[in-house]
Amino acid sequence: MDPMTDSLAHPHLRFEPAAGDPDGPGQPRSLVILGSTGSIGTQAIDIVLRNPDRFRVTALSAAGGRTELLAEQAHRLRVDTVAVARAEAAPALRAALADRYGPGEKLPEVLAGPDAATELAASACHTVLNGITGSIGLAPTLAALKAGRVLALANKESLIVGGPLVKAVARPGQIIPVDSEHSALFQALTGGDRAEVRKLVVTASGGPFRGRTRDELAGVTPEQALAHPTWSMGPVVTINSATLVNKGLEVIEAHLLFDVPFDAIEVVVHPQSFIHSMVEFTDGSTLAQASPPDMRMPIALGLGWPDRVPDAAPGVDWTTAQSWEFFPLDTEAFPSVPLACHVGSLGGTAPAVFNAANEECVDAFLKGGLPFTGIVDTVADVVAEHGTPARGTSLTVADVLEAETWARARARELAARAARTPSEARA
Repeated sequence: MDPMTDSLAHPHLRFEPAAGDPDGPGQPRSLVILGSTGSIGTQAIDIVLRNPDRFRVTALSAAGGRTELLAEQAHRLRVDTVAVARAEAAPALRAALADRYGPGEKLPEVLAGPDAATELAASACHTVLNGITGSIGLAPTLAALKAGRVLALANKESLIVGGPLVKAVARPGQIIPVDSEHSALFQALTGGDRAEVRKLVVTASGGPFRGRTRDELAGVTPEQALAHPTWSMGPVVTINSATLVNKGLEVIEAHLLFDVPFDAIEVVVHPQSFIHSMVEFTDGSTLAQASPPDMRMPIALGLGWPDRVPDAAPGVDWTTAQSWEFFPLDTEAFPSVPLACHVGSLGGTAPAVFNAANEECVDAFLKGGLPFTGIVDTVADVVAEHGTPARGTSLTVADVLEAETWARARARELAARAARTPSEARA
C-alpha cells in the first residue's frame, strides 16, 4: 500500500486553510454551504444554528427549486451571498429575500447560473461543505481545493467522476468525508498506522429488498424501492441504496480517499445501520464506529474537524437491549458492487460513465420505463460499450463531461429499447 500521506483524507493531519480565510482568533469558523436546501444542507444548518459560537455561514447555494426555504435560511444565518444554479430562479429568490428582510436590513448578494456554486466554493471562508447531489458538484469541489479551503465532502460523485483531477489538487488532510461510511473509516483509521491496515469494511443497510433473489427483484415498483427502511434521502440516492449502486460508489470513494486497493475493501450488510464502517488491522483487531443512523454526526465532524461538536446527534442507548446483525453481500442479486469495483479499477472516465448512466436508468425506472433489475443491467451494458477510458494525468474536465454526455445518451437509448415489447425490440 502507498504511504498514508498520499491519502486525500488523512485523519492524522490537520489541514490549514490558505490565505483568505476570514476567521480571526477566537472567532466562529466560517462556512460556505453548497446544496443548502437538500438533506445534507438543512441538517448542517441545524448544527450551525445550535452552535453559533462555533460556526457562522457566509454563503449558501442551492439548485433553485426551493427559493422560499433558501431565503429563510439566508435570513436566519445572515449570510453575505446566496446563489442558485438555475438563472431563471433568481427573480423568485430576490422576491423571497425582500419578503424576509425588514427595513434597514442588508440584503445578501444574489448569484445565479451554473457557475454560481463554483464561485462561492472559492470565496473567503475556512470550510466548504459540498452537499450538492450529482456530478455537477465536481467544479465546486475543484474550486474549493484550489482555493485552499477545507472541503467537507458529501458530494461523492465529484470525487468518483473526477478522481485523478481531485487527487491532483487536494493536499493531505484537506478533504474531510461526510458520508457516514467514510466518516466512520476516517475515524477508525486513527487507531493505527497505514501499514497496519489489512482491509476496510464498508457496511450497507441492504435497502428494502435485502434477502430477495434476483428473480424476486424483477417486479419491484418505484413505490417499493423508495421505501427505505432506515434512512430518509432523496429519490436518486434512495433508489441507489435499493440497487446497492450507492454502495458501489462508496467503495470507489473509499479507494480514492484512503488509497486502499479494491481487493482490500469489503462490503457487509448490516440492516440496523448503527455500525457505519470498520477497519481491520493486521493483528486481527477491528475498529468500528457506531452511532444511531443520523447524518448530523458525520456532518458536524466534517464542519468541526479536528474538534467534535458536543451533542451533534444522539448516541447509542446502551441501556436498551438490541441486536446488530451482519450478512455477506449477495452479489448475484445485487451485482452493482462488483461492477463498481471493475469500473473503479478501469479508472479514467469509466466511473463518470457508470455514474451518469445510472442516473439516467434510475430516472427511467422511476418513470416506469425500465424494470428494477434493468437499472444495473443497462449500466453494465453502457460501461462495456464505453471501451478504453481516458486515463491518469491526461484526464481533463472536458473528458469527464464528454464521457457523461455520451453515457447519458446511450443509457437513454438502451432503456427505451428495454421498455419496448419483444416484437418491437426485434424490429
